[in-house]
Amino acid sequence: MAAKHNYDNAPQLLKDYLIYLQLVKNRSDLTVLNYYTDLRTFLRFYKIKLGRASYDEEFSKIDIRDITEDEIKAVDLMLAQEFLMFTKTDKDNEQKARYRKGVTLRQFFKYLTNNKHLFEVNPMTNLELPSPKPALPKYLTLEQALEMLTHIDTPDQKRDYCIVVFLLNCGMRLSELVGINISDIRRTHGTDGNEIYSLKVLGKGSKERVVYLNNACVNAYMDYIDPTITDEETRRANGNRCMTVNTDALFLSRRGTRISNRRVQQIVEQCFRSCGLDNMGLSVHKLRHTAATLMYQNGVDVRVLKDVLGHENLNTTQIYTHVSNAQMQSAMQNNPLSNVTNKKK
Repeated sequence: MAAKHNYDNAPQLLKDYLIYLQLVKNRSDLTVLNYYTDLRTFLRFYKIKLGRASYDEEFSKIDIRDITEDEIKAVDLMLAQEFLMFTKTDKDNEQKARYRKGVTLRQFFKYLTNNKHLFEVNPMTNLELPSPKPALPKYLTLEQALEMLTHIDTPDQKRDYCIVVFLLNCGMRLSELVGINISDIRRTHGTDGNEIYSLKVLGKGSKERVVYLNNACVNAYMDYIDPTITDEETRRANGNRCMTVNTDALFLSRRGTRISNRRVQQIVEQCFRSCGLDNMGLSVHKLRHTAATLMYQNGVDVRVLKDVLGHENLNTTQIYTHVSNAQMQSAMQNNPLSNVTNKKK
């Protein structure tokens, strides 16, 4: 188990499940942590129902280490339903959060049934979940994206411009961008002799995919790593990658180490402020939505878009078709003739 997350206060069955998620199912640290948080909430609630904890004590202080295997074997569908009601009435969880907790319960008890053989039939099989309302992703228009690219006036301008160009063109997740190494970028030649640049991206669950860099990305990349600059002071002043540091990371901090997730967020937030977009609830992840939306609007097939974004299934990518539908509906409503009525009735 990853050392940065401490699961010592979990009962053994839960520890086993978290290890299974990480080592066998290859889930990310964040996904495993989310499962742990949801199941810890459930087991704290269960301990209250067992009478071994009180509603009067602080919920976050309830110790679940002493939950026994026999007690977990006694969990049934009714208890799960009560728990989901508790998350709504006592925890003020929105529909999406309650849905996630329900899915977590289903998966945990599926594991206990199929892998640990605690149940003959998964008691959560018939657990009905509150269907989350699909939220259309926020994204920049083409004009806003172009405006953003003209307002990257940071101290490390060439690096930060390259970061934003990659986010807007490749639709990468934040962790994927931060994890890029120079060795991940390959240059080959097509049948017509033209140079082709491709990028190996390490996505969710350590799944690799290849993204081809367009001209904007290649130009920003070459400008950033410009090997013709040998003077260190000039390189730092221009925001170029320091080629003398002992790391393969593409995007570096001023200390010569791999740039952090938080630093990229700060760079993007500063760019939003510079172009007046800081009041729209935007984030780094919204640049991924922007890239996907602009590609779909300009004719990229949704199945190709799925592979570019690194989605496991097509259903996840389909949300960008809904964005387009919503835009078409809005366009029709904004037609100045949309409220014309027949005057001769």
